[in-house]
Amino acid sequence: MKVLDKIALVLFSSIVLIVSILFCFVIFGWINIDIIALYIKQGLNNPVVSNITLVVLVVFILLAIKGIFYTSTKRENGAEKGILIQNENGKLFISKDTINNMVSGVVKQVNGAEDISSKVLLTKEGAISIDVTLYVTQEVVIKDLSNELQQKIKETIKKSMDIDIQSVNISIKNITRES
Repeated sequence: MKVLDKIALVLFSSIVLIVSILFCFVIFGWINIDIIALYIKQGLNNPVVSNITLVVLVVFILLAIKGIFYTSTKRENGAEKGILIQNENGKLFISKDTINNMVSGVVKQVNGAEDISSKVLLTKEGAISIDVTLYVTQEVVIKDLSNELQQKIKETIKKSMDIDIQSVNISIKNITRES
């Protein structure tokens, strides 16, 4: 929800609350309706108050029109949540979690890599990058391990999902000792 939508919702909710309370007071006889009419008349006879009221009412009308006719175009399963693939047979949505799980599976098959976390990054142009953070064991050659992981992750995702990965960025968080 955008900031303007939130402000409009708070304003309208507040106005509805105040008007509802006033009507309840009038119905219960706690406030005389003539008193409310008198305050409104006096306020509208003052040019400054009537101009401010007019501006506020026009803003409320515009916000109401926006709220009624314009809905948010943000989709729940939009590009920020995953990848949408379309072909002549229909659509396929692959979530970021699915790709992360596949990356974890690939890394677990490689000796020397432990305790992985990955993050899928999608650009507006459709490019996909994967950031992998992991611990490695002491005896591993980090350069060879990272090259192997980058290649295997790209190949596995290409083979399984037919998606090209722009880059696989490996970050070694720490070296673990064998117990």
